[in-house]
Amino acid sequence: MLLSNKNINSIIKLLLMLSFITPILILYVYQYDAFPPYPYYYDPDANSFEVLWKGRTFYIFFLWIFTLELILSWEELEVINLSTKSIRTFLLIIALILPTLYVVKANFYGLNRGIVDLIYSYGIKPGCDWMPLAMEYLVLTILFALVLVITYGVSGIAKMSMSIILLGTIGLIYTIDNIYPEGNFTPFQALIPITALLATNFLQIIGYKVIWLGTTNGMPDYVVADPVGGGSIEFLIGWPCSGIESLLIYALTIPLFLRNSNIPRKQQIVYFLFGAAVTYFINIIRIMLIVMVGINEGSIAFQRFHDFYGPLLPISWIIAYPLIIIGTRAIWRKIRNKSTRD
Repeated sequence: MLLSNKNINSIIKLLLMLSFITPILILYVYQYDAFPPYPYYYDPDANSFEVLWKGRTFYIFFLWIFTLELILSWEELEVINLSTKSIRTFLLIIALILPTLYVVKANFYGLNRGIVDLIYSYGIKPGCDWMPLAMEYLVLTILFALVLVITYGVSGIAKMSMSIILLGTIGLIYTIDNIYPEGNFTPFQALIPITALLATNFLQIIGYKVIWLGTTNGMPDYVVADPVGGGSIEFLIGWPCSGIESLLIYALTIPLFLRNSNIPRKQQIVYFLFGAAVTYFINIIRIMLIVMVGINEGSIAFQRFHDFYGPLLPISWIIAYPLIIIGTRAIWRKIRNKSTRD
């Protein structure tokens, strides 16, 4: 029995999901054998899917956004000219397999080690061990876009733009930090002093003693002490610590959501500015909590919060914000319709 076009479209969409769930599942199951090497230096029990900064937890957010976009665009995404003997069908089969082939080859058959050796030969020593992870994000982004173009044309990228941008932005940010480590990327670091000042002022308001030591390698250097508990910590604030990555993700993804909605333009601007302000404030809280955890819980908890729970705060907000907008607008419509009837 021949399949209808509707059934073929549904099968292609499921294969598209499977092509990216499979490599991520392989990385999750075999993450202790995958490259970069784990466990982390600060936590013997850590794994790559329990770390947001320089880890693979972002893949989970990618799958969530990807699935949401696919469901919302299910009826609109139509496969372009696929037949059993067409070149496009052959290219699609290859493209669907490539993400899994890359992950297996890179992490288990030496490709990542070759990337490290190549980067090391160019003198980028501080971040060379982490470059394979950045390349993993970037390559999967390219392959994801390739599959969409082959299957749906340019419109496929437009419909799935939030998930593509999330994946690519993380790869780009990791690459920048690998090449310019410890806050040495001046364009991002230039945004930090005001954020650091606000965070430390709030710490003083709630009772902590803050001493500014100047700057070290371009990063604000502070000592924060707890007069009650007696603990203290010295810390530097680089752009990865202050949530620049979440601001970038917000600035690149939320406008796409608003653009594809039926929200009036002036209201879109209000929604964007409000969400940006909340994202920025959450990053201030993030710095405060990292410092407080370091003072009260020690270095292992400090690093854990720095690399996972800290970044999780703004990312969770960014993921939830579109749903909040949709939900509040639906509630408002119901209230307005009810008041009109009354």
